[in-house]
Amino acid sequence: MMKRLLIALALAACSSPGLTPATPPAVVHTDAALAARVDPVIDKAIAEQKLVGIVMLVARDGEVVYSRASGFADREAKLAMRDDTQFRFASMTKPIVTATAMTLVEQNKLSLDDPVTKWLPDFRPKLPDGREPVITVRQLMTHTSGLTYKFLEPADGPYHKANVPDGIAEPGLGMAEFLKRLGSVPLVNEPGTKWVYSLSIDVLGAVIEKAAGEPLPAVVAHRITQPLGMADTTFVVTDKARLAWPYGTGTPPPRMTEPFDATEGSMSVRFSPARIFDPGSFPSGGAGLAGTARDYLRFCETLRAGGGRVLKPATVQAMTTNELPAGLVVDAGLGFGYGFGIVLDPAAAKSSQGTGTYTWAGIYGTSFWVDPAAKLSVVILTNATAGPPQELEQAIYGVTSAASAATP
Repeated sequence: MMKRLLIALALAACSSPGLTPATPPAVVHTDAALAARVDPVIDKAIAEQKLVGIVMLVARDGEVVYSRASGFADREAKLAMRDDTQFRFASMTKPIVTATAMTLVEQNKLSLDDPVTKWLPDFRPKLPDGREPVITVRQLMTHTSGLTYKFLEPADGPYHKANVPDGIAEPGLGMAEFLKRLGSVPLVNEPGTKWVYSLSIDVLGAVIEKAAGEPLPAVVAHRITQPLGMADTTFVVTDKARLAWPYGTGTPPPRMTEPFDATEGSMSVRFSPARIFDPGSFPSGGAGLAGTARDYLRFCETLRAGGGRVLKPATVQAMTTNELPAGLVVDAGLGFGYGFGIVLDPAAAKSSQGTGTYTWAGIYGTSFWVDPAAKLSVVILTNATAGPPQELEQAIYGVTSAASAATP
């Protein structure tokens, strides 16, 4: 599950007329044929207890053509899922924080080629041989920095020994202590030579704070979420009743406790559902936001339409173009831009999505993609770590093989 979400999917003021920042997205025209394909997939997944709950939105050419909230936000309390239920975005935070950084790049307050030490002079992780390489902002954005995640290494690895958090646990841990721990462990490779999914965007969040001169939550709010009317997207949730309770992987999915440990093969992840309620937790640029499907669709549609009031079209083009050096890939058929996985070859990626689609997922069971050629934006939020069934993607595109790409 987690490997599929984070490796295979690694393998995220709208200017569209149907999605104005003044009002929440609403179904403008329900596509009956699309609903007839998608609804049975959702019904089956819930009936078979593969999912607990789901909120899903599909927009085509600026109009919401499918909207559904189904199942439970809290199964044990019999609390039904609603279209305004908040979810822990986890790694779907990364595109929003990267977009925030790009607004600073546009204003020449930050450069992609800045060494990280320009902004964080004490953050100086070394290679295993003791050398201290230069890590750039660009390498942070593209996960070529040489950093990694604790959950991607064996239990006796250096991140575990230094107790480096993944951004989803350890409530109350501050930014300074996070950077100290991360900077103490060796890099896994020379920066710029390999794509490795990592805590890079968490470090980018710290860089943003220095470059903008205010805390990351304020920068994200001022530059992205407030201009786009994303009122329910935040680093700290205050209304617990609106937040979907998280569940692990299983049939039925187990209810997460505090903390909650999950394993898959040699990979282990510790979740802290309470972290999102603790304002003392460092704002994780890689995993710290929570929000609604409607909010995230605003973000997707803003990018699809060229950046709206928050980014220039050329910046969006750069963000959504493969930026990896020659010879580097995320996975078969998948490259990486600034904040997103980029579908380069749908057949190789075993995806129904079109070439040029930009996408990402979150470890709590969330995912999204924007398919520019199809003028399509899709947000699927679930509260079980297995995430949405692959058949949903196929149903949206009206195909029977995940390796076939088609326009809906």
